[in-house]
Amino acid sequence: MKLIRLFVFLFALPLFAQQGGMWIPSLLEGMNETEMQNLGMKMSAEDIYSVNQSSLKDAVPHFNGGCTSEVISPKGLVLTNHHCGYGQIQSHSSVENDYLADGFWAKSMSHELANPGMSVTFIVEITDVTEKVLKETENASSEEERQKIIEKNKQAVVENSPKEKWETNRVSTFYDGNQFMLFRVETFKDIRLVGAPPSSVGKFGSDTDNWTWPRHTGDFSLFRIYADENNRPAEYSEDNVPYTPKHYLPISLDGVAEDDFTLVFGFPGSTDEYLPSVAIEQLTETINPARIGLREVALKEQDVFMRKDKKIKIQYASKYSSIANYYKKWIGENQGMKKTDVVGKKKEQEKEFMKRVKAEGLQNEYGSILSDFDKAYAEFRDYDLAYNYFSESFLRNVELLRNGFQLYQLEQVLENRGKQSFKDRKENLLKRFKSSYKDYSAKVDEKVFEKVIEVYANKMPQQFVSSDLKQKNKAELTQEIYTNSALTSYKSLKKLMKGNPKKVIKKLNKDEGYAFIKKQAERFYEDVLPAYQNKRLEIDALQKEYMKAILTLSPKDARIFPNANGTLRVTYGQVKGYSPKDAVYYEPVTHLEGVIEKYVADDYEFDAPQTLIDLYEAKDYGNYADDGKMPVNFIGTNHTTGGNSGSPVIDAHGNLVGLNFDRVWEGTMSDFYYDPVISRNIMVDARYILFIIDKYANATHLINEMKLVHPKAGDNAVKKKRLIKNSQ
Repeated sequence: MKLIRLFVFLFALPLFAQQGGMWIPSLLEGMNETEMQNLGMKMSAEDIYSVNQSSLKDAVPHFNGGCTSEVISPKGLVLTNHHCGYGQIQSHSSVENDYLADGFWAKSMSHELANPGMSVTFIVEITDVTEKVLKETENASSEEERQKIIEKNKQAVVENSPKEKWETNRVSTFYDGNQFMLFRVETFKDIRLVGAPPSSVGKFGSDTDNWTWPRHTGDFSLFRIYADENNRPAEYSEDNVPYTPKHYLPISLDGVAEDDFTLVFGFPGSTDEYLPSVAIEQLTETINPARIGLREVALKEQDVFMRKDKKIKIQYASKYSSIANYYKKWIGENQGMKKTDVVGKKKEQEKEFMKRVKAEGLQNEYGSILSDFDKAYAEFRDYDLAYNYFSESFLRNVELLRNGFQLYQLEQVLENRGKQSFKDRKENLLKRFKSSYKDYSAKVDEKVFEKVIEVYANKMPQQFVSSDLKQKNKAELTQEIYTNSALTSYKSLKKLMKGNPKKVIKKLNKDEGYAFIKKQAERFYEDVLPAYQNKRLEIDALQKEYMKAILTLSPKDARIFPNANGTLRVTYGQVKGYSPKDAVYYEPVTHLEGVIEKYVADDYEFDAPQTLIDLYEAKDYGNYADDGKMPVNFIGTNHTTGGNSGSPVIDAHGNLVGLNFDRVWEGTMSDFYYDPVISRNIMVDARYILFIIDKYANATHLINEMKLVHPKAGDNAVKKKRLIKNSQ
């Protein structure tokens, strides 16, 4: 199989082609290694990924299933983004001890805060198992049968592959089902909060600055991994000890300059670089506008309450950020797609693709694939739109609807799996509800419900909206539900769920809120979901064949990188500014001056701590300044996406120089089309992190754990020798 090559004739990027892509770290030897070294890297592929010796991969765990983190001390100290640890910081906060507003710094290990349910996962080994997973799939009579065989084979690989008793095997899919990799991992479950700056540092600029450049955000937090006496994963225990890592990252005090090599190591979540033009067109013209519109009304209502009430601000801080993050991302994504004419470029690429098909005599195999895509996406459109409206309304933006939908699923568990499964699910739900209702305000949720359900009833494809919902006055419906439903508080909901299964279901179905949710859910499950899944399966099968065609038709010297899928990847590039529009150029580094320029006292987004202002005025930057200025953030050409939040930014020598946390707004379309001209990732300068820990928080005991280095001193010595030699 032809793997790990960029589809040159489809994705021709002559100037920066080598800087796009998210590469599997176990497959870097050869072309990738050479390219990285040409960009300035001083390491080898073995330094980045090795099974036989410690390597960079051993310092980069998956953080709590959604972000990335890195180990930065021999005592298991872990660095990640402030927004990645936000939920944990919030969970320890109260009006009396508001760690979101004031920050938190454990004075010693005994003061570090436990986080039940939290975990970090290290990759031990990556192995190609494609042949084993695809065994006996050639003669499958249908795509559905083929998938069943694949799932059976994957399970066999997981069960029969060697591992230690504390490790886990996982199989992940690459190239739309054309390659499969086995990941052997170990997961640590005792993770404690060590430090976090106040939100006025960690979220400076908040939602206004999110996805934008120039940026001035200290988006970091610190945790520590604890292990048992044998340095192995263990549940929380007071007897656990700090984890001793196989590798940890030294931190560079030399910072970055334009054109410096940067390597971002992490767990990018999802990209779709090889979609056809019709898919991109449907996404930008139909799906994204729908999701944006619905989230916009939910965020607007939450924001009104959060600005007026400090308690609600704390309760909704994490939820609001979560909703707002992709709301703004989708806006930028659409703008970037249109600005760079991604649909037009995809169509040009498809013309070239068809020329290749014809030239290779493969019309029977691939000649109709693009027209098949057109037909499939046309039939998929309304179901996709309905699926997204339901998901956004009932699973994400309205808490009463989300909680009620989980209760609807509980009723289905009783019908399909019996009483014991019902009992188990009910107990889990009660625990989950107890936690979620701690941060719930019925008066906020009521206003959000009213606005969201109005959009849902009017914008959902009308064939999927019940006649009573169309006709019902939405304000009256809202008032009836939030006045009479037990779903508006944990106390009343707990009472509703008390009793044997039959009694619980009877009480649920008499509840006005639940009855409304159940009716909409049944309509969704009957009219939308089956067709959505069938048409999605058809499109996925086409995409698999399209990907196979790309692999088959690629020139021998081409490179094709796999889409992100939540597995460990390497992406490399350089520190570079960019020009987002005519007559505008952005420098690649921002400084503390920018924080002061944006500062607005007591503002919701642009307030700054007085201590930070005092340090700026005194120019008291310690050892962390660069020519008398305090660097804050920088940008580069690394190809990143969601999940890369918290990823280490590593210099040419393997040292930490920054912490990835965002992308520029104009380049968020890189999930579908990487454009080296405007695609930039945003990173916190490691020196700003050290400055905040040391000079702002006075947490010098944490600095003392770390290894601080000056790698550029060696580089400058080499350059000096070359200059002397050349002058002789």
